[in-house]
Amino acid sequence: MKILRRILYCILALIVLLCGLILLCALKPEITESIVNSMNLNRQEEVYLDKENTALPESHVLKPETAAPMQEVGGEQEQVQDKSSLVKEPENGSLTETANEGLASDTSSEYLPPSQSEIVIPKEVSGKSGYQEIQDKQEQVDEKEAGRLQKQLDVGNTGDGLAFDPVYYPYYDMLDETGKHLYRQIYANANALYPVFAPIEAVTPGELKNVFSAVYGDHPELFWMDTAYSGKFRGNGQCVEIDLQFNRTAQDLENVKAVFYENADQILAQAQSLSGNYEKEKFVHDALIDRITYNLGAEMNQSAYSALVNGQTVCAGYARAFQYLLLQLGIPCYYCTGYAGENHAWNIVALEDGYYNVDTTWDDTGSGTYDYFNKTDADYASTHIRKELSVYLPPCNGQVYRNLEQTTEQEQPQNLDDGLRSLEDVGMTKEQVITDLQKYYEDCYDQIVQNGIGTYTFTNVIESEELLEQWMQNYQNDSYRQAYMESALAAVGGSSCEMTLETEQLQGDKYLVTHIVTIR
Repeated sequence: MKILRRILYCILALIVLLCGLILLCALKPEITESIVNSMNLNRQEEVYLDKENTALPESHVLKPETAAPMQEVGGEQEQVQDKSSLVKEPENGSLTETANEGLASDTSSEYLPPSQSEIVIPKEVSGKSGYQEIQDKQEQVDEKEAGRLQKQLDVGNTGDGLAFDPVYYPYYDMLDETGKHLYRQIYANANALYPVFAPIEAVTPGELKNVFSAVYGDHPELFWMDTAYSGKFRGNGQCVEIDLQFNRTAQDLENVKAVFYENADQILAQAQSLSGNYEKEKFVHDALIDRITYNLGAEMNQSAYSALVNGQTVCAGYARAFQYLLLQLGIPCYYCTGYAGENHAWNIVALEDGYYNVDTTWDDTGSGTYDYFNKTDADYASTHIRKELSVYLPPCNGQVYRNLEQTTEQEQPQNLDDGLRSLEDVGMTKEQVITDLQKYYEDCYDQIVQNGIGTYTFTNVIESEELLEQWMQNYQNDSYRQAYMESALAAVGGSSCEMTLETEQLQGDKYLVTHIVTIR
């Protein structure tokens, strides 16, 4: 009984002490705050130690001239929590401090996009666009199919051990750690031509599009990767399968790469002999204008390959080729996308004193100009607006290398018809000139039906630059298929069509359109 009585006394004493502590905390709130802060301090220290232990060593930073090593995955897929966004919130809308270190003296301000209503496109560059936004196809699968895919698919190449220097790969630096992990996986699988795999991290459709866009924007050397991909998702939005799409160059990639590098080296060999980054940049700008023809119908026109090998491309191809060549020269050059009357692509280049906008597509006018070479954001405010992830690229405020090159008066044609062919030169009459799109559709239909199945060329002439812009839009949004191509294929018994389009300005604001067609 004495022992039981002592136990009861102890319990009673503990209760009294606890009640006293509760009363003291109620009367003295600062005591409660001190206790909580002490607990939080210990938790913060643990998180800090964990980050230190998982950091990649500096020796793993990937430079442009360094081949990226691939690693095969082993073991089970790591399970992680889904995140609401894989894009970091940049300070002041710009890249992280690391990305700007040692490159530009003015990177503290953010990019301020002009109003779209203020955009005015000069006549001489109107319609010289052609950038295609990233296309993501989303397919929802039920739980049974999702379970089957999880058992069937592996993650392919993880990209673990790779890192990407934010000075050269800014879109990578925009992502959080989960996004960077997926970025490395997509990059590694694209490099290894491994098109179908399970995501290595939990990811939703919007997050996956940001990561894919980041990979595509940073790596012009992946010219075999299309601007489209697809994914399969559970009902809750979790991705279970990623499908990359490759163009025809992937079928014989080693030989195609050799041709690509050979053409790139023709420019790089001469540029490397120059002394400064500005001289190298200008040389590459001029070399691309010399060897490329703008062609909305060019094959693989979103890639650097279309520009450097085929010599025919649109704005995306110009910008991707410019980016690739400058990166090979060790000059930071970013792929920038946005709006310039239509969807458009250009570049941002880092020189010693800051960042500059460069639009090689629009400079490929007449015999070549420098009207859009090394310009500030203020210079571009009336013609270009950044969109998508490009709004987080550094603002362009460099001054030292701005307006060093001027287009001379001799380079500007005094007569807009000088050097242009006439209708008679191309074997056409005024009666054959097409004045509206419906007549253009009918003419194309008639010529395809007349020629039938096989490979052949036919032409027509359209009137006015305004109609030319409508014509370009018609092919960019694929509305020409329903307008005439599908019915023409049915009429000749064809199953598929490949077509390359070429345009030539003629005298009197008329345009010769050449169609190179293969009907199967």
